[in-house]
Amino acid sequence: MAEKIKLSKKDRIAVAWRHQFLQGSWNYERMQNGGWCYSIIPAIKKLYPNKEDRVSALKRHLEFYNTHPYVSAPVMGVALALEEERANGADINDTAIQGVKVGMMGPLAGVGDPVFWFTLRPILGALGASLALSGNIIGPLLFFFAWNIIRMAFLWYTQEFGYKVGTSIAQDLSGGLLGKITQGASILGMFIIGSLVQRWVTITFTPIVSTVTQSKGAFIEWSKLPAGVEGIKSALEQYSTLGANGLNVEKVTTLQQNLDQLIPGLSALLLTLLCCWLLKKKVSPIVIIVALFAIGILARLGGIM
Repeated sequence: MAEKIKLSKKDRIAVAWRHQFLQGSWNYERMQNGGWCYSIIPAIKKLYPNKEDRVSALKRHLEFYNTHPYVSAPVMGVALALEEERANGADINDTAIQGVKVGMMGPLAGVGDPVFWFTLRPILGALGASLALSGNIIGPLLFFFAWNIIRMAFLWYTQEFGYKVGTSIAQDLSGGLLGKITQGASILGMFIIGSLVQRWVTITFTPIVSTVTQSKGAFIEWSKLPAGVEGIKSALEQYSTLGANGLNVEKVTTLQQNLDQLIPGLSALLLTLLCCWLLKKKVSPIVIIVALFAIGILARLGGIM
């Protein structure tokens, strides 16, 4: 029986070090796939002595990947464990590995921004800046060293956590745990992405459906407002009662307002589903992006959007 191939701590450290540069080759088509593939190369070299196996492994890790660069570490840990088990003969296919990656990257992406960009970095930056403003050289040094120590420690320890969890998943193949994790992670990832469609995708149709002249009392009669401060006060009081419709004599209803009354965010959802369908049909993401730019410009010039 052949000796089991095992990733050493040195191998995992090499992966963690490279993983710092995850966004070094970010691209519009597959996002962080180049940085991910670069990160995992030391492990692939160790696990697959055969050149063809290495090429195959790198190809499956060149698929689409995108998440927060720091919380990507546990995903890498799980991927390392799955690759290790696969190299030792476990029945783990490309779909299972990619499914776990895609399923984990979505939920984790929503965690990284608020924790690192919106909490930790502003706190450390404010602390360092307050010291720097008083002329203390420790200010910028504190920010630099504290930020990088926390960042690198987080990358290493969460990668190790993912590696241990991933080994447990792979060893329970007979119980179907890998399939359940893959399915659950994929469902959760799609749920998170679906909930963010309204935030990320914005479409506004500008054609006017109807124009109705409002009756007196339903709009602010600007010409009849008193001069000076009293006029401003009166306008604000009327606005608080009438709302935005009270600013104009005519009430204009656009196509977008009607669509929002029907199902808010419907157009954004349909556009997202169309892009997903085109991707499934193997249409290049670059072609989709260029087409969206062109359609948007033409629609704007034509007064549609």
